[in-house]
Amino acid sequence: MLDVPHFHVVFTIPAELRPLAAFARRVVFDALFEVAARTLRAFARSRLSATVGATLVLHTWTRKLEFHPHIHAIVTGGGLARDGERWSPSQRAFLFPVKAMSKVFRAKMLAFLRRAYRGGRFAHFPDFQDPEAFARLARSVANVDWHLYAKPSFDRAKHVLEYLGRYTHRVGLANSRILDVSESAVTFRTKGDATTTVDPVTLLRRFVQHVLPRGFHKIRHVGLYASQRKRVRAQELLGRPALPPPKSSWRERLFALTGRDVSVCPACGCPFVRRLPLPIARAPPARVA
Repeated sequence: MLDVPHFHVVFTIPAELRPLAAFARRVVFDALFEVAARTLRAFARSRLSATVGATLVLHTWTRKLEFHPHIHAIVTGGGLARDGERWSPSQRAFLFPVKAMSKVFRAKMLAFLRRAYRGGRFAHFPDFQDPEAFARLARSVANVDWHLYAKPSFDRAKHVLEYLGRYTHRVGLANSRILDVSESAVTFRTKGDATTTVDPVTLLRRFVQHVLPRGFHKIRHVGLYASQRKRVRAQELLGRPALPPPKSSWRERLFALTGRDVSVCPACGCPFVRRLPLPIARAPPARVA
Protein backbone atom coordinates (compact mmCIF):
# COMPACT_ATOMS: atom_id res chain seq x y z
CA MET A 1 0.00 0.00 0.00
CA LEU A 2 1.48 3.35 -1.09
CA ASP A 3 1.63 6.02 1.60
CA VAL A 4 -0.30 8.64 -0.41
CA PRO A 5 -3.82 10.14 -0.29
CA HIS A 6 -6.52 7.81 -1.59
CA PHE A 7 -9.99 8.38 -3.03
CA HIS A 8 -13.11 6.29 -2.53
CA VAL A 9 -15.04 5.66 -5.78
CA VAL A 10 -18.26 3.63 -6.07
CA PHE A 11 -19.41 2.13 -9.41
CA THR A 12 -23.08 1.12 -9.55
CA ILE A 13 -25.35 -0.37 -12.23
CA PRO A 14 -28.98 0.84 -12.57
CA ALA A 15 -31.88 -1.12 -11.11
CA GLU A 16 -32.97 -2.29 -14.59
CA LEU A 17 -29.84 -4.46 -14.85
CA ARG A 18 -30.17 -6.14 -11.46
CA PRO A 19 -32.38 -9.05 -12.67
CA LEU A 20 -29.78 -9.85 -15.32
CA ALA A 21 -27.01 -9.62 -12.69
CA ALA A 22 -28.93 -12.02 -10.44
CA PHE A 23 -29.34 -14.50 -13.31
CA ALA A 24 -25.76 -14.34 -14.68
CA ARG A 25 -23.83 -13.40 -11.56
CA ARG A 26 -20.35 -14.37 -12.65
CA VAL A 27 -20.68 -12.63 -16.03
CA VAL A 28 -22.05 -9.36 -14.68
CA PHE A 29 -19.81 -9.28 -11.60
CA ASP A 30 -16.73 -9.88 -13.77
CA ALA A 31 -17.97 -7.12 -16.06
CA LEU A 32 -18.27 -4.73 -13.12
CA PHE A 33 -14.68 -5.40 -12.08
CA GLU A 34 -13.28 -5.23 -15.60
CA VAL A 35 -15.14 -2.07 -16.64
CA ALA A 36 -14.42 -0.23 -13.38
CA ALA A 37 -10.72 -1.01 -13.84
CA ARG A 38 -10.76 0.07 -17.50
CA THR A 39 -12.49 3.33 -16.58
CA LEU A 40 -9.92 4.17 -13.91
CA ARG A 41 -7.03 3.28 -16.23
CA ALA A 42 -8.47 5.38 -19.07
CA PHE A 43 -8.89 8.50 -16.93
CA ALA A 44 -5.47 8.04 -15.35
CA ARG A 45 -3.92 7.98 -18.82
CA SER A 46 -5.85 10.98 -20.16
CA ARG A 47 -5.80 13.18 -17.04
CA LEU A 48 -2.53 12.29 -15.35
CA SER A 49 -0.55 10.46 -18.04
CA ALA A 50 0.07 7.94 -15.29
CA THR A 51 -0.86 4.57 -13.83
CA VAL A 52 -2.84 4.71 -10.60
CA GLY A 53 -3.21 1.97 -8.02
CA ALA A 54 -6.62 0.70 -6.94
CA THR A 55 -8.17 -2.01 -4.81
CA LEU A 56 -11.68 -3.01 -5.92
CA VAL A 57 -14.21 -4.68 -3.64
CA LEU A 58 -17.57 -6.12 -4.72
CA HIS A 59 -20.64 -5.60 -2.54
CA THR A 60 -24.07 -6.88 -3.54
CA TRP A 61 -26.41 -5.67 -0.79
CA THR A 62 -28.21 -2.67 0.64
CA ARG A 63 -28.74 -2.14 4.36
CA LYS A 64 -32.09 -3.96 3.94
CA LEU A 65 -30.31 -6.93 2.30
CA GLU A 66 -31.81 -6.17 -1.10
CA PHE A 67 -29.82 -7.09 -4.21
CA HIS A 68 -27.71 -4.11 -5.31
CA PRO A 69 -24.34 -5.06 -6.88
CA HIS A 70 -21.70 -2.32 -6.88
CA ILE A 71 -17.94 -1.89 -6.75
CA HIS A 72 -16.06 0.07 -4.09
CA ALA A 73 -12.68 1.28 -5.36
CA ILE A 74 -9.93 2.72 -3.18
CA VAL A 75 -7.76 4.67 -5.64
CA THR A 76 -4.41 6.42 -5.19
CA GLY A 77 -4.48 10.21 -5.48
CA GLY A 78 -2.01 10.20 -8.36
CA GLY A 79 0.08 7.67 -10.19
CA LEU A 80 3.37 6.62 -11.68
CA ALA A 81 4.06 8.66 -14.83
CA ARG A 82 4.08 6.67 -18.06
CA ASP A 83 7.83 7.19 -18.46
CA GLY A 84 8.36 5.81 -14.94
CA GLU A 85 10.46 8.83 -13.93
CA ARG A 86 8.13 10.81 -11.67
CA TRP A 87 5.05 10.65 -9.48
CA SER A 88 2.08 12.48 -11.03
CA PRO A 89 -0.26 13.66 -8.24
CA SER A 90 -3.97 14.36 -8.63
CA GLN A 91 -5.65 17.39 -7.15
CA ARG A 92 -6.02 17.22 -3.40
CA ALA A 93 -9.82 17.11 -3.29
CA PHE A 94 -10.52 15.88 -6.82
CA LEU A 95 -9.60 12.69 -8.64
CA PHE A 96 -11.44 12.68 -12.00
CA PRO A 97 -14.71 14.34 -13.19
CA VAL A 98 -17.52 12.22 -11.78
CA LYS A 99 -20.04 12.87 -14.57
CA ALA A 100 -17.48 12.07 -17.25
CA MET A 101 -16.43 8.87 -15.44
CA SER A 102 -20.08 7.86 -15.15
CA LYS A 103 -20.65 8.23 -18.90
CA VAL A 104 -17.50 6.31 -19.79
CA PHE A 105 -18.35 3.57 -17.27
CA ARG A 106 -21.86 3.30 -18.74
CA ALA A 107 -20.60 3.06 -22.32
CA LYS A 108 -17.94 0.46 -21.50
CA MET A 109 -20.34 -1.60 -19.39
CA LEU A 110 -22.99 -1.70 -22.12
CA ALA A 111 -20.34 -2.67 -24.70
CA PHE A 112 -19.21 -5.52 -22.43
CA LEU A 113 -22.78 -6.76 -21.93
CA ARG A 114 -23.47 -6.61 -25.69
CA ARG A 115 -20.44 -8.82 -26.37
CA ALA A 116 -21.58 -11.22 -23.65
CA TYR A 117 -25.08 -11.36 -25.13
CA ARG A 118 -23.77 -12.04 -28.64
CA GLY A 119 -21.52 -14.73 -27.20
CA GLY A 120 -24.50 -16.55 -25.68
CA ARG A 121 -23.55 -15.76 -22.07
CA PHE A 122 -27.16 -14.84 -21.24
CA ALA A 123 -28.81 -17.85 -22.86
CA HIS A 124 -32.00 -19.00 -21.13
CA PHE A 125 -32.53 -15.66 -19.37
CA PRO A 126 -36.36 -15.53 -19.47
CA ASP A 127 -36.60 -11.85 -20.40
CA PHE A 128 -34.46 -12.43 -23.50
CA GLN A 129 -36.78 -14.94 -25.16
CA ASP A 130 -37.88 -12.00 -27.26
CA PRO A 131 -35.00 -11.33 -29.71
CA GLU A 132 -35.48 -7.57 -29.29
CA ALA A 133 -35.51 -7.63 -25.48
CA PHE A 134 -31.78 -7.06 -24.97
CA ALA A 135 -31.73 -4.13 -27.39
CA ARG A 136 -34.68 -2.52 -25.57
CA LEU A 137 -32.99 -3.02 -22.22
CA ALA A 138 -29.72 -1.52 -23.49
CA ARG A 139 -31.53 1.52 -24.90
CA SER A 140 -33.44 2.09 -21.66
CA VAL A 141 -30.35 2.07 -19.42
CA ALA A 142 -28.33 4.11 -21.93
CA ASN A 143 -30.72 7.01 -21.38
CA VAL A 144 -30.48 7.18 -17.57
CA ASP A 145 -27.73 8.49 -15.33
CA TRP A 146 -25.61 5.76 -13.76
CA HIS A 147 -24.73 6.56 -10.17
CA LEU A 148 -21.02 7.03 -9.61
CA TYR A 149 -19.75 8.39 -6.32
CA ALA A 150 -16.29 9.69 -5.51
CA LYS A 151 -14.74 11.49 -2.56
CA PRO A 152 -11.28 11.88 -1.01
CA SER A 153 -11.42 9.61 2.01
CA PHE A 154 -7.89 9.08 3.27
CA ASP A 155 -4.74 11.16 3.67
CA ARG A 156 -2.38 8.37 4.69
CA ALA A 157 -2.07 4.69 3.83
CA LYS A 158 -2.47 3.75 7.49
CA HIS A 159 -6.06 4.98 7.38
CA VAL A 160 -6.65 3.10 4.13
CA LEU A 161 -5.54 -0.16 5.72
CA GLU A 162 -7.73 0.43 8.78
CA TYR A 163 -10.71 1.14 6.54
CA LEU A 164 -10.14 -1.87 4.31
CA GLY A 165 -9.73 -4.11 7.34
CA ARG A 166 -13.17 -3.13 8.59
CA TYR A 167 -14.87 -2.97 5.22
CA THR A 168 -13.68 -5.60 2.77
CA HIS A 169 -14.84 -8.70 4.64
CA ARG A 170 -18.23 -7.50 5.74
CA VAL A 171 -21.21 -9.75 5.16
CA GLY A 172 -24.69 -8.61 4.24
CA LEU A 173 -26.03 -8.82 7.79
CA ALA A 174 -23.82 -8.89 10.86
CA ASN A 175 -25.10 -10.36 14.12
CA SER A 176 -24.72 -6.96 15.78
CA ARG A 177 -27.49 -5.56 13.55
CA ILE A 178 -30.05 -8.21 14.53
CA LEU A 179 -32.29 -6.76 17.24
CA ASP A 180 -35.02 -9.36 17.70
CA VAL A 181 -35.78 -12.88 16.48
CA SER A 182 -38.98 -14.85 16.84
CA GLU A 183 -40.62 -17.73 15.01
CA SER A 184 -42.57 -15.30 12.84
CA ALA A 185 -40.30 -12.26 12.39
CA VAL A 186 -36.75 -10.95 12.44
CA THR A 187 -35.99 -7.29 13.17
CA PHE A 188 -32.65 -5.76 12.27
CA ARG A 189 -31.11 -2.31 12.12
CA THR A 190 -30.73 -0.72 8.69
CA LYS A 191 -29.33 2.81 8.80
CA GLY A 192 -28.91 4.93 11.90
CA ASP A 193 -31.82 4.17 14.23
CA ALA A 194 -34.04 2.83 11.44
CA THR A 195 -35.09 -0.83 11.50
CA THR A 196 -36.91 -3.28 9.27
CA THR A 197 -38.86 -6.44 10.12
CA VAL A 198 -39.32 -9.41 7.79
CA ASP A 199 -40.45 -13.01 8.18
CA PRO A 200 -37.67 -15.63 8.48
CA VAL A 201 -38.14 -17.02 4.97
CA THR A 202 -37.83 -13.56 3.44
CA LEU A 203 -34.70 -12.92 5.49
CA LEU A 204 -33.10 -16.17 4.30
CA ARG A 205 -34.09 -15.48 0.70
CA ARG A 206 -32.51 -12.02 0.86
CA PHE A 207 -29.40 -13.32 2.58
CA VAL A 208 -28.61 -16.22 0.23
CA GLN A 209 -28.84 -14.03 -2.88
CA HIS A 210 -25.53 -12.47 -1.76
CA VAL A 211 -23.62 -15.76 -1.80
CA LEU A 212 -20.97 -15.37 -4.50
CA PRO A 213 -20.25 -17.96 -7.22
CA ARG A 214 -17.83 -20.68 -6.17
CA GLY A 215 -14.22 -19.52 -6.40
CA PHE A 216 -15.17 -15.92 -7.19
CA HIS A 217 -12.70 -13.28 -5.93
CA LYS A 218 -14.52 -10.29 -4.45
CA ILE A 219 -11.31 -8.26 -3.96
CA ARG A 220 -9.08 -7.42 -6.94
CA HIS A 221 -6.17 -5.08 -7.57
CA VAL A 222 -5.51 -2.72 -10.47
CA GLY A 223 -2.53 -0.81 -11.82
CA LEU A 224 0.21 -0.16 -9.26
CA TYR A 225 -1.45 -2.52 -6.80
CA ALA A 226 -1.37 -5.31 -9.38
CA SER A 227 2.31 -4.82 -10.32
CA GLN A 228 5.04 -5.19 -7.73
CA ARG A 229 7.64 -3.70 -10.08
CA LYS A 230 5.65 -0.50 -10.69
CA ARG A 231 4.68 -0.22 -7.03
CA VAL A 232 8.31 -0.45 -5.90
CA ARG A 233 9.28 2.21 -8.46
CA ALA A 234 6.52 4.51 -7.18
CA GLN A 235 7.79 4.02 -3.62
CA GLU A 236 11.28 5.00 -4.72
CA LEU A 237 10.02 8.20 -6.35
CA LEU A 238 7.88 9.08 -3.34
CA GLY A 239 10.70 8.37 -0.92
CA ARG A 240 8.29 6.55 1.35
CA PRO A 241 8.63 2.85 2.15
CA ALA A 242 5.61 0.60 2.09
CA LEU A 243 3.82 0.16 5.39
CA PRO A 244 5.12 -2.88 7.30
CA PRO A 245 2.65 -5.64 8.09
CA PRO A 246 0.88 -5.20 11.43
CA LYS A 247 2.68 -6.64 14.44
CA SER A 248 -0.46 -7.10 16.52
CA SER A 249 -1.90 -10.58 17.02
CA TRP A 250 -5.07 -11.75 15.34
CA ARG A 251 -6.87 -11.44 18.69
CA GLU A 252 -5.84 -7.79 19.01
CA ARG A 253 -6.88 -7.01 15.43
CA LEU A 254 -10.23 -8.76 15.93
CA PHE A 255 -10.86 -6.69 19.07
CA ALA A 256 -9.93 -3.45 17.26
CA LEU A 257 -12.28 -4.23 14.37
CA THR A 258 -15.26 -5.77 16.16
CA GLY A 259 -14.90 -5.02 19.87
CA ARG A 260 -14.99 -8.77 20.64
CA ASP A 261 -12.42 -9.97 23.13
CA VAL A 262 -11.92 -13.69 22.55
CA SER A 263 -9.78 -14.02 25.67
CA VAL A 264 -12.80 -13.62 27.99
CA CYS A 265 -16.05 -15.53 28.31
CA PRO A 266 -18.86 -13.66 26.49
CA ALA A 267 -21.37 -14.77 29.16
CA CYS A 268 -19.62 -13.86 32.43
CA GLY A 269 -16.66 -11.73 31.31
CA CYS A 270 -14.13 -13.90 33.14
CA PRO A 271 -10.82 -14.72 31.44
CA PHE A 272 -10.69 -18.13 29.84
CA VAL A 273 -8.63 -20.69 31.70
CA ARG A 274 -5.44 -21.36 29.82
CA ARG A 275 -5.28 -24.95 28.70
CA LEU A 276 -2.01 -26.71 29.43
CA PRO A 277 -1.02 -30.29 28.61
CA LEU A 278 -1.57 -32.68 31.50
CA PRO A 279 1.68 -33.93 33.05
CA ILE A 280 2.51 -37.59 32.49
CA ALA A 281 2.95 -39.22 35.90
CA ARG A 282 4.62 -42.31 34.55
CA ALA A 283 5.38 -43.97 31.28
CA PRO A 284 2.62 -46.13 29.79
CA PRO A 285 2.98 -49.86 30.47
CA ALA A 286 5.10 -51.75 28.01
CA ARG A 287 3.21 -53.84 25.51
CA VAL A 288 3.38 -57.53 26.41
CA ALA A 289 4.07 -59.83 23.48
